[in-house]
Amino acid sequence: MTRLILLASTALLAACAATQPDPLVAPPPPEATESAQAPTRDQAAELKQFFGEYDKAELAQSPLSKAYRGIKDGDYGKLNEFTDADSIRNRELDQRTADEMVRRFNRASLSAEDQLSYDLLLYRNQRSASVFPYRRYGYVFDQMNGAQADIPAFLINIHKVENEQDAKDYISRIRASGTYIDQAIAESQEREKLGVLPPRWVYPQVIEQSKNLISGAPFTTGADNDVYADFKAKVAKLSIPAERKTSLVAEAHDALLGSMGPAYQRLVALLTDQHKRASSDDGIWRFQNGAAQYQALLKFYTTTDLTPDQVHDLGLAQVARIHSEMEAIKDRVGFKGSLRQFFAHIRDGKQFYYPNTAAGKQQYLDESKKAQAQVAAQLPRYFGRLPKTELLIKAVEPFREKTAGKAFYNDPPPDGSRPGIYYVNLYDMKNMPSVEVEALFCHEGIPGHHLQGALLAELPEGSVPPFRQFSGYTATDEGWGLYAEKLCKEMGLYEDPYRDFGRLQLELHRAIRLVVDSGLHHKRWSREQAIRYVEDNSADAKGGIVKAIERYIVYPGQATAYMVGKLKIEELRAKAKAELGARYDDRGFHDTVLLAGSMPLEMLEKRLEDWIATTKG
Repeated sequence: MTRLILLASTALLAACAATQPDPLVAPPPPEATESAQAPTRDQAAELKQFFGEYDKAELAQSPLSKAYRGIKDGDYGKLNEFTDADSIRNRELDQRTADEMVRRFNRASLSAEDQLSYDLLLYRNQRSASVFPYRRYGYVFDQMNGAQADIPAFLINIHKVENEQDAKDYISRIRASGTYIDQAIAESQEREKLGVLPPRWVYPQVIEQSKNLISGAPFTTGADNDVYADFKAKVAKLSIPAERKTSLVAEAHDALLGSMGPAYQRLVALLTDQHKRASSDDGIWRFQNGAAQYQALLKFYTTTDLTPDQVHDLGLAQVARIHSEMEAIKDRVGFKGSLRQFFAHIRDGKQFYYPNTAAGKQQYLDESKKAQAQVAAQLPRYFGRLPKTELLIKAVEPFREKTAGKAFYNDPPPDGSRPGIYYVNLYDMKNMPSVEVEALFCHEGIPGHHLQGALLAELPEGSVPPFRQFSGYTATDEGWGLYAEKLCKEMGLYEDPYRDFGRLQLELHRAIRLVVDSGLHHKRWSREQAIRYVEDNSADAKGGIVKAIERYIVYPGQATAYMVGKLKIEELRAKAKAELGARYDDRGFHDTVLLAGSMPLEMLEKRLEDWIATTKG
């Protein structure tokens, strides 16, 4: 799920660890005391203005975030910086804001909703501080989050061209891409001095991806490059004279050849050189203070204090539980053999895959749309508020489909100018079993991430602070997506037992993540050892297994949050049903989860407990 992606800071913070605490990180601000000076102005109005000013300050440091929000201003033709100095500025803004809030506002005098915002901003600051010392131990270029793919994906999917000035801004961003890539190259070189290089197997993938991004016209012969083709298509729709369109296309042509192309050539040279020095080790345990790094990342993503060993044991327990449920389906369909043999039957059976052809790929998209219609009809029974924003189901673009994940979602902007987008990766249909099509849609589409993201985007302006509306917590957001997969069973999906097996297979996939992520980064498993564990314990397709393990290696800790969050939401729903009895209503429960914005699991639990108490009367 994508919510307010700050591309440069994502790469700077996504995976991290440092050798010593960073002196630039101030300690978290103290909690305001009950005896704080009473406010002299309307606290609610002043706090709302304060949060608005914080949002403006954050956006001022990220032109890309403005575009994701649908904001067009003087920065529309700019890109973010990819520098450590920019990361420091963002961290200082967070700390300065938290300090000022504690100084200016008496928490005890705020409404319950404003107290939640107050607490969330403090938590947000402390959370970013916890990983900030580790920012330079993430990978600048990798197959999942690499800087090399950020800008083309952004230009194609986010940069709107609605007039001639927008087209000129698109060209400005093409020109700026050279500086962006050069800054990323410089940052990668600095991190190498700290011993930070991706594992050796990453490099061929990123080199190939980088070369693909400068293939085709105007760089080489053949069909248009993806960015060039996108620009031409957007300009063609403008209501301007033909000669102006021709001139704009010529400017884009020159910008691609003069800026983007040479920068990517320099990047390929860097990657080719670094590849010679890369290690075959995979986990972040190999970095100095890697154990502290991994513990910090687990807390960052799960919002809990689970240790690596606890994460591992939880995964083993969930794998055993799901295996038991799969055994029941195996028996139901009359399969004679062990569960492992049933896994092989699903993995290798041609009847469980669509053809790897244009027709087969369209069939997958059509089945996703069929699930969409079925779920949409059931939503009013489970949700009080429904989104108005359209959901677009789209195949991942060719330039990034070989290395992208199997499915993901991009949130819509609050102005409704762009739909929510469910991307499904149809590069190789052997990695996309038909038994998973419904569950995957339920996670990324409805009632999963689209319901979650669109409802937040559509909240009335000012109803919650922007930092609550446009940022998220992996445990809550991805926990919801996984929870939504099972909720679809109540909505009538998975009538085919093999489709229900596919749902369990995706749940098993998330349980296995707990085992292999902690195995790779804590127990020092190799990439091959992790792959074997998944092969032995699931029906995942071989290509999908390799891609998933490679994701966990370059994105430590993140994948553990899905199951942790899902289990907590299920636990809270069961508690609400038990305590409320006939008064329980799914619509109230789900709206309480979704409409306040994403939050740490502990705060979500407190919010739902308050809802239970209020509903009891």
